[in-house]
Amino acid sequence: MSRKLTPRKVTRRALLTGAGAGAAAALSPFPAPAIAQAAPFKLGLLTVKTGPLAEGGIQMEQGVVTYLKEKNYMMGGRKVDLVSADTGGNPAGAKTKAQELVERDGVDLILGPLASFELYAISDYIIEQKLPTLSLAAAQDLTQRKPNPYLLRASATSSQATQPLGHHAATEMKLKRVVTIVEDFAFGYEQMGGFQEAFQQDGGCIVDKLWTPIVTPDYTPYIAQISNCDGVCQGFAGSNPLRFMKQYHNAGLQYPVVTGETGGDDALLKSFGEEAVGLISASPYTLDLANESNQRFVDEMLKNYDSIPGFYAAGLYVNCEVADAGLKAVGGDPSDRSKFMTALKAVNLTDTPRGPIKFDHLGNVVGTIYIRRLGTEGAKYGLKLWNKTVKTYENVSQFWIWPENEYLSRPVYSRSYPPLTKCQTT
Repeated sequence: MSRKLTPRKVTRRALLTGAGAGAAAALSPFPAPAIAQAAPFKLGLLTVKTGPLAEGGIQMEQGVVTYLKEKNYMMGGRKVDLVSADTGGNPAGAKTKAQELVERDGVDLILGPLASFELYAISDYIIEQKLPTLSLAAAQDLTQRKPNPYLLRASATSSQATQPLGHHAATEMKLKRVVTIVEDFAFGYEQMGGFQEAFQQDGGCIVDKLWTPIVTPDYTPYIAQISNCDGVCQGFAGSNPLRFMKQYHNAGLQYPVVTGETGGDDALLKSFGEEAVGLISASPYTLDLANESNQRFVDEMLKNYDSIPGFYAAGLYVNCEVADAGLKAVGGDPSDRSKFMTALKAVNLTDTPRGPIKFDHLGNVVGTIYIRRLGTEGAKYGLKLWNKTVKTYENVSQFWIWPENEYLSRPVYSRSYPPLTKCQTT
């Protein structure tokens, strides 16, 4: 179980340490650099600690604190004061907490929020305040048809992983007819829209699309509707993938299951059982990435929290890397927000826990998507099950294989787009 975090308390101690250093510097015959005397860089985190999305939200906070501890609560030569806010996983809560971070706490940059519907709810406010925001939330139209100039996404859009997944399902797994099932909200629409479009591009057909409430204790009535297919694509988030996979298995269904970054998240490995063996997932982050940055990140997460990190923790850790690099580029001074935002968008990192990343002109990440198979092969860290990478797609953009103009000319993914078309009988 994850223990409660107290980032304010930690940062107060850091501030007291900084204050003592400042007093010592005042007695020195040599003037301290101006940046050492500056107020702390205020970092606001919008996350979720209650409800079905809380497991991911807690990992978000752990990812941020892990990075800050590693850097001794310093970014761009500045001490960092972290303020963490629980949105409750709903649009109204996200807007209230964003306003508190800006108007009460005076943050210089926001990390988060988690959910697409939260980011859509606060986007206009971010623009109004001209506040740089590094989001995990995948609300893709905010880096597409309605770009937010103060938003940068280092994780992925909702469909950025499921588009390669759709291609893989059709071309490598040779699936022809798939039923999709996901929560009935923006992230779900966009995930399944991307999967459907890519899957159909490569000859597949969607038999049916099932939508569930975000709080669904019993998926049995939905699972009973899965038929006449050769595969299932689920896109559940938080702790919901655990419940779905167990109930799917108990129903005796044996169609192969594919999923995006949340439905097969590495943080769930400790809780998955035999019901999930064989699950194919696509993710911007994978626990088995063998680079120095990821090894250090995983080791620190285990040391700090005895917690296996997944997409949520890694996404926020990488966001902190981007924030640090951007702040260094402006000499530690974020006061000119337009200049700071330009510096953030120019960040190009070659070694992060998810591999190399850069950003397109709309503020969305371009990076690697990993296709993994869940099984026992290669398991480490005391885990019985493991997501083993079986294929990688490098330099994946938010437009997949389509020209940007062509992609943006189509409607935003929704409950009804792409539409269902009648599958040919086999």
